[in-house]
Amino acid sequence: MKIFTTKAAVGQYLSQIKASGKTVGFVATMGALHQGHLSLIELAQKHNDVIICSVFVNPSQFNDPKDLEKYPRTIEADIKLLEQGNCDILFNPGVNEMYDDNEQWHLNIGETEHLLEGEFRPGHYQGVTQVVYKLFNIVKPDAAYFGQKDYQQFLIISKMVDMLNMPVKMVMCPIKRETDGLAMSSRNIHLSADDRLHALVLSKTLNFIKDKFDSHGIPALKQEAAHLINAERGVELDYFEIADGDTLHTATPDSEKIVALVAAKVGKTRLIDNVMLKS
Repeated sequence: MKIFTTKAAVGQYLSQIKASGKTVGFVATMGALHQGHLSLIELAQKHNDVIICSVFVNPSQFNDPKDLEKYPRTIEADIKLLEQGNCDILFNPGVNEMYDDNEQWHLNIGETEHLLEGEFRPGHYQGVTQVVYKLFNIVKPDAAYFGQKDYQQFLIISKMVDMLNMPVKMVMCPIKRETDGLAMSSRNIHLSADDRLHALVLSKTLNFIKDKFDSHGIPALKQEAAHLINAERGVELDYFEIADGDTLHTATPDSEKIVALVAAKVGKTRLIDNVMLKS
């Protein structure tokens, strides 16, 4: 696996690859890699000649400095995992390589950025679009692979790609779960043994809603979900929404896609999860 830390070097290498007619698949990460990330790389390998993964903890998408400070950084383990997954290229830049001093960014991505995650993490999606725009311009991938766990992020990046006419195919990949149902996440490393057990209420509640979806109304299901999660010790619910898969407003019978999304603090760790109810 080739490792690059500068935009110039990785850009030059990738331009040579593209000049030879090969396609490039891209997986953007913030590191602390796990099998969920490897599943994105595996899917990318089926449809592309060369796979590049980036590891960059992006400061502009954190609205809480403490959250940025404690975000896990495990680059040595990440490199080993990427090598096991036969990733071809790692781009691992520093903050100074990605950002100039006092750099400004604002993309008018509409109300979607202020719903759900956006309400609890103001400014988060401006930071996400800022760094992904930079990464897409550096890597110039044919296709980019993102996990369904960050469903709202996928919607917003897809909108940015459309707005800016970026020639990148966006691919949403299924959520990878532990055997007990917990969605894989870099943040799971912060869960105590007790937290880990309590966190299972999120996936259990999503599955419960999925099972009941055809026979119960949306308001009743949302109420029941909130009750189940709030009854779990050590879990503080931020939101549970049954949303239109395109707008993230509360779903209606006319919604073509419907997704149930949840966010909650388990102990001191904030987790998100979702499940498609209709697609």
